[in-house]
Amino acid sequence: MKVTIFGKGNMGQAIGANFEKAGNDVNYLTSEGTATSLSELVILAVPYPALDTIAQQYKQELKGKVVVDITNPLNFETWNELVVPADSSAAEELQNKLPDSIVLKAFNTNFAATLQSGTIGENTTTVLVAGNDEGKKLFIEALNDSDLNVLDAGQLNRARELEATGFLQMALAASEQIGWTGGFSVTK
Repeated sequence: MKVTIFGKGNMGQAIGANFEKAGNDVNYLTSEGTATSLSELVILAVPYPALDTIAQQYKQELKGKVVVDITNPLNFETWNELVVPADSSAAEELQNKLPDSIVLKAFNTNFAATLQSGTIGENTTTVLVAGNDEGKKLFIEALNDSDLNVLDAGQLNRARELEATGFLQMALAASEQIGWTGGFSVTK
């Protein structure tokens, strides 16, 4: 499968490496480039404020695509709150801006280091994904042969809990209570 990743920072590269390991063809798009054709699966490995610009600029190109939002809409000035309403999420807001796309929430509860290593401590790194069932099926299939576990976290409104979990994990790492190579683990 072909995968387009907006962003080639730590998260974008770690995510891309897992898709490549699973046998997918990965294409990166940075802020300096523009795309006229996007893959069936598009990962937005960008900061939360960039979602608006991407949704406006690529609305037509993203029609019919599975679009994965990895952001945590954190107030980076205070590190004290999420900047989306409590009854919504960044992913749900993005879905409203891209009504002809299938938006998923994933990777926001993972740090780049755990995606690169495939482990958190002694446990396999687990990616939680929320959204439309058809989109999740494609996403999960694209990662089947990677070193990651992928779990279905429910419909897109579960992105609220995923974003709160991602925020908590980032706050713990920023306050040096856990490392950026650690994080939450899911065991079966």
